[in-house]
Amino acid sequence: MRVMVLLILGLLLAVAVALFMGKLISKVKLPAILGWLIAGMILGPHAVGLVNETTLNAEWYKTIVNILECAVGLLIGTELVWNKIKKSGKQLIITTLTQSLGTFFVVSVVFAIVFYFTGIPLYLALIFGGIALATAPAPALSVVREFKTDGPVTRTLIPMAALDDMVGVVVFFSTISIISAKISEQKLPIYMILLIVLLPIIIGIGTGLLAGFLLKKENTPQKTIVLLITIILISSGVGFIFDKIILPEPVLNFMLIGMAFSATFANMISKNRLEEIMSAFNPILDISMIVVILNLGTPLDYHLILGAGLFTAIYIISRAVGKYSGAFFGAAITRSPQVVKKYLGLTLLPHSGVSLVFTGIAVSVLKGPAPECAKIIQGTIAAAAVINEVIAVIVAKKAFEWAGEFHNKYDIELCESN
Repeated sequence: MRVMVLLILGLLLAVAVALFMGKLISKVKLPAILGWLIAGMILGPHAVGLVNETTLNAEWYKTIVNILECAVGLLIGTELVWNKIKKSGKQLIITTLTQSLGTFFVVSVVFAIVFYFTGIPLYLALIFGGIALATAPAPALSVVREFKTDGPVTRTLIPMAALDDMVGVVVFFSTISIISAKISEQKLPIYMILLIVLLPIIIGIGTGLLAGFLLKKENTPQKTIVLLITIILISSGVGFIFDKIILPEPVLNFMLIGMAFSATFANMISKNRLEEIMSAFNPILDISMIVVILNLGTPLDYHLILGAGLFTAIYIISRAVGKYSGAFFGAAITRSPQVVKKYLGLTLLPHSGVSLVFTGIAVSVLKGPAPECAKIIQGTIAAAAVINEVIAVIVAKKAFEWAGEFHNKYDIELCESN
């Protein structure tokens, strides 16, 4: 019990340090998230060890992070109001597919060429492609939140984050299931792919309907917060039952549960009521965002920057080319605004959380039949996660700045109130 108390105190201290680092980084006009990520790396098990392996592997810690991921999902879900996105629905779907599948194609082809000449099995190129296409939504969204961005790029990115998550899961698990069936006894049933995508959405819609009925009525901010937290806990609780008890291994995306849950209730209540709810929930959302980003940073080993090799450089560059060119092409064929064509791809570079989860699954499949391939993936992606995340956050911030979307949300709200 005493050990657990010390671990919890260590986590609380880490959150306080991350908050301080974020404010410090903001002073030099960089996104606060960069401070949170760096704090995670410094305080994680590979450096100071304030948040050590014992904490990261503890069930209570994973539970807290999953609940807060569900809460962060509200940042995306509450923007998925049908009246706001119905005009751009076709553009969103096409651009999501071109940037995600484009990344899969570019990374897979580049690594296939490299592996052909180095004698490494070509199927590994497809696994790299499957890991590369996913985007971690939290880093870019934290920039949106911090700098109050609004405009064509922001309005495309937020709903795209939800769609991109689903496409990433389908492509990665389809790829890994086909490869595992060929080389390993550890086979992933086809129905699991659909389950991994659809189950979080079904859970979220179910609890979102309940939230819609309960949150419609005007309430004090205190009662609203209590109701919202209760339903987030119910949503997460249902997710835990499936993730820990029913499914063969924990694979549910809790942020996707939060997205589906909040998108459902956001479409059931008035715009003014939704603004009241999110205004009351903002302080909790801020803390949730810090912990989720801190959690992305803690597993990252900064020593890997020094040991990063050719495969890491190829991975980072080919993924960036795939994301940018795919987003540019999708925006061009759907006749999206010029700023979306030029800058959307730059906001899609953050990657670490999703990449590390997918890497862990790929390594577990490969370590028996192909241990050398497992080492190549683990070393390459771990190093890329550290380097890419720092660069990607800065680039995402500059993309919103170049698109002219800084502080627009505040200005628009002022205009509407007048």
